[in-house]
Amino acid sequence: MTHIAELTHGLAELKLDLTQEQIARLESYLALLAKWNQTYNLTAVREEERMVSYHLLDSLTLVPQLAGGTRLLDVGSGGGMPGIPAAIARPDLQVVLLDSNHKKTTFLRQAVIELKLDNVEVVTNRVEAYQPEQKFDRITSRAFAELAEFVKLTRHLLAPGGQYVAMKGVYPYEEIAMLPEGFGVAEVVPLTVPGLDAERHLVRIVAQ
Repeated sequence: MTHIAELTHGLAELKLDLTQEQIARLESYLALLAKWNQTYNLTAVREEERMVSYHLLDSLTLVPQLAGGTRLLDVGSGGGMPGIPAAIARPDLQVVLLDSNHKKTTFLRQAVIELKLDNVEVVTNRVEAYQPEQKFDRITSRAFAELAEFVKLTRHLLAPGGQYVAMKGVYPYEEIAMLPEGFGVAEVVPLTVPGLDAERHLVRIVAQ
């Protein structure tokens, strides 16, 4: 199966109705990621064909979980997952990609320019030092830290009534048990990634 066929098939399984332009941007992002990964070590997944399920489709499982959100912060964005695929799928969403690694944010800025993503801002900073003018109603991460650490480092960035939408592998029982006081789990959503035989869960955390 070609990349575009796998991506199109996966989008149908996820029930995401994207335009041809959006699909083309996802493909362009994949090509950029594969090209820059040779030098910048953005992801351990080297084969482009595996990147479709591991990165694009995995990131896109977040999109249906962002309903009601207008500002998304992707903490420790790395190569842009899940922020860039989410921004492509939801052009109405304002997305900030935050990472302290200069090489990675250099790639992210180039990707934003080449993909013409007007709804994306790239910030090079440590999360605990980041002080934006406007807070976020949705904060996500894919491989940044355990849930307790994630919440502690970003609590100053969550808008009133906002939610964490943390992407995890297996059901994180122990991590949930360690959440700091004042925060609780609203729900844990099992996610199915087309073409990926691995457990995935989204943990929705809210201030109590």
